[in-house]
Amino acid sequence: MNENIDPALPLNEETENKQEQAEVTTEPQVSEAKTFTKEEIIKSLQELSAKTEVPTRADVDNLKQSFYKLKSTENETLKEQFVADGGDINSFVLPSDPLEEEFKTLLNTIKERRAKALADEEKVKEDNLLKKERIIEAIKNLTESTDDFNKLYKEFKDLQQQWNEIKLIPAAKVNEIWKAYQLHSEKFYDLIKINNEFRDYDFKKNLEIKTGICEVVEKLQEESDVVSAFHQLQNFHQQWREIGPVAKEFRDEIWERFKAASTEINKKHQSHFEELKGQEENNLTEKTAICDTLKAIDYSQLKNFKDWDEKSHEIIALQAKWKTIGFVPKKVNSQIFEQYRALCDTFFEKKAEFFKHQKDDMEENLNKKRALCEKAEALKDSTDWRKTTDELIAIQKEWKTIGAVPRKYSDAIWKQFVTACDYFFEQKNSNTSSQKEEEVANLAKKKEIIEKVNALSEQTDLADPMGTLRELMDEWHQVGFVPFKEKDKIYKEYQAALDVQFDRLKMDKSERRLQSFKSNVDDIAKSERPKGRLFRERDKLMHQFNKVKSDLQTYENNMGFLSISKGASGLLKDMEHKIQDLKNELELIAQKIETIDTNLNSID
Repeated sequence: MNENIDPALPLNEETENKQEQAEVTTEPQVSEAKTFTKEEIIKSLQELSAKTEVPTRADVDNLKQSFYKLKSTENETLKEQFVADGGDINSFVLPSDPLEEEFKTLLNTIKERRAKALADEEKVKEDNLLKKERIIEAIKNLTESTDDFNKLYKEFKDLQQQWNEIKLIPAAKVNEIWKAYQLHSEKFYDLIKINNEFRDYDFKKNLEIKTGICEVVEKLQEESDVVSAFHQLQNFHQQWREIGPVAKEFRDEIWERFKAASTEINKKHQSHFEELKGQEENNLTEKTAICDTLKAIDYSQLKNFKDWDEKSHEIIALQAKWKTIGFVPKKVNSQIFEQYRALCDTFFEKKAEFFKHQKDDMEENLNKKRALCEKAEALKDSTDWRKTTDELIAIQKEWKTIGAVPRKYSDAIWKQFVTACDYFFEQKNSNTSSQKEEEVANLAKKKEIIEKVNALSEQTDLADPMGTLRELMDEWHQVGFVPFKEKDKIYKEYQAALDVQFDRLKMDKSERRLQSFKSNVDDIAKSERPKGRLFRERDKLMHQFNKVKSDLQTYENNMGFLSISKGASGLLKDMEHKIQDLKNELELIAQKIETIDTNLNSID
């Protein structure tokens, strides 16, 4: 059976380049900026940078190209005026341009945001891969277990649910991990002597869902936007992988139907890129222009870190642009690429040679920071709190004035320094007598609150038991810190008492999660320097909110396709449940963000 083969385009270099072309041609473009002023271009870039989503490369490159066309024209005008006024062309120096500095700063900010977004996405994919590998191992263990079937079957369905809730994993692992999942899922059905009614019900339901997907994909062949159809097809392939097996006699038939529809869409997608070959000559002109720009670099003008850094950004931008340009005629492909690569290598070799001479400065900075580490470590055990605090703050300020150190030492020297500083301030906090007395008193207050919470079970005459419980929770949050060694113990007792009342009052899961989150936020708000921690938590929630919102939009879009299919009722119902779960999750995240905002507003 070939069900585990993804009928997507072969992943060779030509296909990848074509896919990159498709992405470039289908991205929304910024309005033509070649008639704008530099101020207007910067304003457009500021608006892009202010958006929640990371701006696309096409948007940014369009503005950048327009800006430097204006800059080039402006430079030529200044040079001509200088010569016209009697100046020697060899002594002409371009004046500094604050607008160009602002423009480059905005470009760097966008680049950093894009890098962070990609890194976060890759981390999520790696975590998801580990989760799926654990699920496969668990299914494998089920096929070898001799436990009661009903228990095994329930565990298997739970593992299937967990699998379906996990989304993206690294692309290189998609087929491999799906093959393993399908193999062990089928073994569970084929090797374990399960109840035929359960098995047949699952097989029948899975066949209905896969038939529904086939009908939708067959309808998708009529989509006029072949690139959009191709990307939608990938989503349906992901859904197909998440659906369990069907009866043996239908496996090849249903797979061949799905593969045939997929192949038709892939052929149209391939043909679309074949039509782009007519652009090869234009692509050659663009790549030749990039090589000419690289040849024109005046290395004698690159005299310091800033010069090299700015020029590096220009080269990197040219490299990024190069990647967006499609194929050139085959007969000159190797020649133009070798020329481009040699010019880039020359630049970065000269840059490396320049930075090599800066090594002595970094070594001197390292020695200065080592000396500050020794001072901090000598002070960390001091009990003269006021004087030592002032001295450490002064040392920290001096640290900030010292430049960079060799990269291989930077993390270690920083960790050594901050560890010594943190140790002192932790000791200072834990040894303040008045604080200790207050913490002991707070512990007694929290124990009283726990007793009141426990006593609610015996009070049957309360008009609003949930309101009374919330008042006690508010009272708990208003109490300050307790002795550190008692912190975890008293919190567990408090949480256990709340769980009893939550069960008794039938509070739902979302409300419990929200109440627990509010408790954690209140603790953060009462700690030292709470704003930074709260803002980091809020950023994490915003990222989570946008991710869930994106998933919700994907499912709602797919609902449109499924609603036109007669055989997709089972999948449609499952997706409706998933959409409602995502909406509930969005509401909970929004309430968490509101809780953080309330605490931030109350902090001076």
